[in-house]
Amino acid sequence: MTLIAIILATLAAGIGSVWIAAALLRAGLGGRWRVGPQHLLSLAAGALLATAFMHLLPEAFEGPADAHDLFTVLLLGLVFFFLLDKAELWHHGHEHSAAERHIHGPAHGHAAHDHHHGHHHHGHGGWSLLTGDSVHCFGDGVLIASAFVADMRLGVVAALSVLAHEVPHHIGDLVVLRNSSRHRSAALLKVSLAGAVTALGGLVGYYLVGLWEGALPYFLAIASSSFVYVALADLIPQLQKRLSAAQTLAQIAWLAAGIVAVTLVSGLAHTH
Repeated sequence: MTLIAIILATLAAGIGSVWIAAALLRAGLGGRWRVGPQHLLSLAAGALLATAFMHLLPEAFEGPADAHDLFTVLLLGLVFFFLLDKAELWHHGHEHSAAERHIHGPAHGHAAHDHHHGHHHHGHGGWSLLTGDSVHCFGDGVLIASAFVADMRLGVVAALSVLAHEVPHHIGDLVVLRNSSRHRSAALLKVSLAGAVTALGGLVGYYLVGLWEGALPYFLAIASSSFVYVALADLIPQLQKRLSAAQTLAQIAWLAAGIVAVTLVSGLAHTH
């Protein structure tokens, strides 16, 4: 039952996030709905932080593992994901500026690009981008599987948090690939295949945690470090812009919505 849930959840998070991103682009993101990348990034950041600090870490510390060891793993995990980002294997958010240029026009896109701390888009031809996406999606699958093995509702929350932060990421992917390809359907297929690697990571994660059952708290700490790193090092810096009071309040509202959504989903999963 747990394995089936992992497969379904990883497919939903990996491929579902791609299709939601494509649907938002088709509907005209930032148009009549007034929902833009900044709102989605705020929502994703809130969901990731709430999942890490309110669910994954408490679950890890309830186990037999020593608190000092768990904090050490958490610290090493943050350093590890920083190094992955440096190696350009962890492609969170590097293409968001392209998506913002596509949605808001050249003026807004230029400002967003300058604010990206040197994360310039060089036109990877698609393959480098998809390779990075696949590595990242595999890691997401392992983390989701770890959460499911610990607790079913924790797995649901983790999967939804991954889906939330992958939507704005995949919007950037689709824009970049569509600009370098004549066929939009080909771009959707490529990103969907990369997203499907999440399920492979889920399978590997399920068997890894099964082999080292005593290591589950450490897997949860690593998952937490991933979520915290993505939220604080990638998503939130993209929100640090000089905005009007109304736009700032909107960011805060969407951030709070991410936290509330994770809390509600956790409560509903626990009830059922």
